[in-house]
Amino acid sequence: MTHIANVLTIAGSDPSGGAGIQADLKTFSALGVYGTTVITALTVQNTGGVAAVYPVSPQAIREQLEHLLDDVRVDAVKIGMVASRDVAEVIADVLSTRRPRWIVLDPVMVAKSGDILVDDAGIRAVRDILVPLADVITPNIPEAAVLLGTASPTTLDEMEAMLPGLSQLGTPYVVLKGGHLRGETCPDLLASPGGHSWLPASRIATKNLHGTGCALSSAIAACLAKLPQDAAAEAPIAAISEAKQWLHTALEESERLSVGKGRGPVHHFHAWW
Repeated sequence: MTHIANVLTIAGSDPSGGAGIQADLKTFSALGVYGTTVITALTVQNTGGVAAVYPVSPQAIREQLEHLLDDVRVDAVKIGMVASRDVAEVIADVLSTRRPRWIVLDPVMVAKSGDILVDDAGIRAVRDILVPLADVITPNIPEAAVLLGTASPTTLDEMEAMLPGLSQLGTPYVVLKGGHLRGETCPDLLASPGGHSWLPASRIATKNLHGTGCALSSAIAACLAKLPQDAAAEAPIAAISEAKQWLHTALEESERLSVGKGRGPVHHFHAWW
């Protein structure tokens, strides 16, 4: 019998269901893996924005993680926003001791508005503690600039020039998302141990962008979790490409949903209903 993969999301809660653990669970289910959660924060938000954040204590996060991993085999982990060094250290400590096959980090540090969401200590914690722990990181262009302490690129050539610095932070696979560039296309750039390549995509005319970063990182975790133990060396690249294509279709189909008055969510279950 082939076992269904189990995937864990370590992230905050979004009452509107478009981002955070709610979006991650929908993504896991849509892609055929079983989802588990460790909540790092309760947020007060809707499709119009975030009004407040109530962090969960590092000790409560540790207890959630350890109690879950005492019982459940976890094949892949997706880590979302981590706003403090204490929380980063707890996550790294537990996952280093009981490491799953795959760790995907979405370094959530910059809001759509351009506002920095974490302080300097939080940025250093993500860069120094969690990035080297991860197998895959999925920064957008402003987040990559924050990680490297540089200006945000405005061209494909400048975007490509960021890859060596990002790879030197210690992650084997980097998915640098190009959605912040202007133009009719918004390709992502994938760095892997074997080199780098562009993942092309046309730009979709939609305001339903709430939780796209959450959805992509959790989709990558789900697709990686389904890989067999003896998968070929190029299999992770195919898994990342599969996740990106799933998200592209979820964005295309998002107009079928009517959720809120602001930035709506993607349609996670576009293949189902």
